[in-house]
Amino acid sequence: MHTPLANIGEFGFIDRIKKQATRKNSSTIKGIGDDAAVLGYEPNEKVLVSTDMLVEKIHFDLSYMPLKHLGYKAVAVNVSDIAAMNGIPQQITVSLAISNRFSVEALDELYAGIFAACEAYQVDLVGGDTTSSAAGLVISITVIGKAALDKIVYRHMAQPTDILCVTGDLGGAYLGLTLLEREKREFLENPDMQPDIDRFASLIRRQLKPEARLDIIHELAELGIIPTAMIDISDGLASEVLHLCKESGLGAVLFEDKLPIDKETYNVAIEEFKISPTTCALNGGEDYELLFTIKQADFEKIKNHEDISTIGYMQKDTAINLVSRNNQVLPLTAQGWKHF
Repeated sequence: MHTPLANIGEFGFIDRIKKQATRKNSSTIKGIGDDAAVLGYEPNEKVLVSTDMLVEKIHFDLSYMPLKHLGYKAVAVNVSDIAAMNGIPQQITVSLAISNRFSVEALDELYAGIFAACEAYQVDLVGGDTTSSAAGLVISITVIGKAALDKIVYRHMAQPTDILCVTGDLGGAYLGLTLLEREKREFLENPDMQPDIDRFASLIRRQLKPEARLDIIHELAELGIIPTAMIDISDGLASEVLHLCKESGLGAVLFEDKLPIDKETYNVAIEEFKISPTTCALNGGEDYELLFTIKQADFEKIKNHEDISTIGYMQKDTAINLVSRNNQVLPLTAQGWKHF
């Protein structure tokens, strides 16, 4: 079925969304249906706000990105920003610019992904905006979160000798994108070809449906750890390390043999694309893992955590170096995503 959006109009579309938007947080006083959402927080909690915009043909390609996955990812990347502040997301607003090629059913798929992410991260959809687009699909999501004043983590508070930590593994999302782009090129050359991506399902998933590491925020709280600085990995590990160093006025030392690279990522990088797995980990981007620093005294609390790797340390010397597997000291440079 392909119902033109004009058949139900803007208000019909809003009503369609409103019926699916269930409240999960007591801080949501009023959601969709008025001129503004009404939110309420405790006096000792601070509000965190972040916005991300995803633009068709810049941030996503609908030739291989399912709309449901796109909706989920759009929420996840915003939730990741709140997690990177050591906060808990509470509400989102979703604004869309839509061309007339999108039917009501297509937008239902998009919102199915959005609501699945709302359920996964326990956030409420409380508003947004819709408008027409002459060029394609644009999604802009604003996320509102909360954190106690003394628990908020910034990028600029790292100290010399702090330990650099990273969650999960790196480079998988970049290889997932590279695989999808390869299949797209081959399809354009031969429309009768069958995609060969099933054996790379986990890497494809890392690109199409990343997860924000809100679980780690809860686990750090349970361990009694407040990171000294934190950032999420959207533009590549190297780029994010440079951000932490610049904001904190420090340098850093990373160890190549400590970088968490999954076996599949390692094998696909070498066997399929003849590229260095380290390059994928440092410069790939879109992993949405968390990079953070902790005090030396907190090392014992996380040293056996199966999903946190210690990869280096901060230093007073402003040099930012990578120590290779053969003990060469190399300046760390970023080759990740450039927006302009």
